[in-house]
Amino acid sequence: MPAQKLYAGAKLRETRRRLGLTQKAFAAKLGVSLPYLNQMENNNRPVSTTVVLALAQEFGFDVTELSTGDAERMVSDMREAVADPVFAEDRPPLTDLRLVASNAPAMARAFLQLHRAYRQTHERLASLDEALGREDARTQPSPWDEVRDFFHYCDNYIDAVDHAAERFAAEARTAGRLVPDYAQDRLAALGITVALSDSGRLREFDRDGGTLNLSARAAPETRSFQTLLQLALLSQDALLEATLDFAGFRTEAARAIAKIGLANYFAGAALMPYGLFLDAARETRHDLEILATRFGASIEQVAHRLSTMQRPGAKGIPFFFVRVDQAGTITKRHSATRLQFARFGGACPLWNVHRAFETPGRFLRQLAETPDGVRYISLARDVSKPGGAFGAPVRRFAIALGCEVKHADALVYADDLDVTIARAFEPIGISCRICERTECPQRSVPPLEQPLRVPPDERDVLPYKVG
Repeated sequence: MPAQKLYAGAKLRETRRRLGLTQKAFAAKLGVSLPYLNQMENNNRPVSTTVVLALAQEFGFDVTELSTGDAERMVSDMREAVADPVFAEDRPPLTDLRLVASNAPAMARAFLQLHRAYRQTHERLASLDEALGREDARTQPSPWDEVRDFFHYCDNYIDAVDHAAERFAAEARTAGRLVPDYAQDRLAALGITVALSDSGRLREFDRDGGTLNLSARAAPETRSFQTLLQLALLSQDALLEATLDFAGFRTEAARAIAKIGLANYFAGAALMPYGLFLDAARETRHDLEILATRFGASIEQVAHRLSTMQRPGAKGIPFFFVRVDQAGTITKRHSATRLQFARFGGACPLWNVHRAFETPGRFLRQLAETPDGVRYISLARDVSKPGGAFGAPVRRFAIALGCEVKHADALVYADDLDVTIARAFEPIGISCRICERTECPQRSVPPLEQPLRVPPDERDVLPYKVG
């Protein structure tokens, strides 16, 4: 079978511009002619082996990034956007979407931003939202969506913050202290006392009194995480602000949400420093319970951290990670795999993450296949959080962590699963309105991309037929 040609013009242009080189200078360093580089950057020619080697040798470039990046995510996002009824019969084919994502990623992002603005305006009109009269509400994506997209397109990996957290963890080891204890030492050096409180708040910082109050009801790993988060806000402010400047958020609200997100990232990366955690994950074959005990973290924290292990030159397994509530609403999502989550609505009801609520404290495993034929192994578990007192509200969530089945040998959870049998894989989708499956018994709404037939003399599982 002939080798697949690699077209990565957008990534080449992005690399050259990041290095501050002209086409002529970049071509010289790569050992190719200026016209040849121009053709590669415009996807008129595939990237040659010579160029791939030159990128690695001359610039230390992780060549695996040439075949990954934003394209898959943007294709998935655009495909969902063009499934909107507003496009009716004018939906572009998948090949066109892939061309736009590969050759004009800035245009793809602008299109997605425009569709988000349209969708939000449409939803506000439908619900008679009082915010309709505010001009900023009509024209801007919500701050929450803006921040979520920032992490989404960074591959959920923030290099500068990750390295800073890893250095902090190394300082703790040098001092002979556990990371949470060293964080308290650093806070004490700033004149801040850590105390336990029964107020019900997870974390409350009294700036005037110099006291960080943590909930006595919270689990120890939660208190450790909140201590590190507060320390990040105080001691890493310059780094967080510089990262926020680079992101260029449109509103102060989005910037404020992102700053907390970056502080959360620092806390998780300090508890589970990249190099040590990657080695431990490989050694334990990604056993979440062993990793949680070894690093003093929760199961959810470990699962989320595994989804961030995408450092150039030292990447871990590409995982997807998602958290849902009992209504099926996705409250956290990230994917370093080809599986992309729906931007609107809930997750596929055939996915095992929904069944996790029925078996608290247990891991559920699932072999699943998406409509594009990609097969995954998915791990789900209930991570509901008790209030810590009688009558206190319980926050009910379930998480799922998964990867493509080709990585099964590296997962302890796949040991007794036969991944060679096609019928072992359950058919799942992304969202009913864009799912291609025509015979799904759990379909909630018809697919937008296919015609419907409603036979008056027949009734199957669904009251209509697709296609």
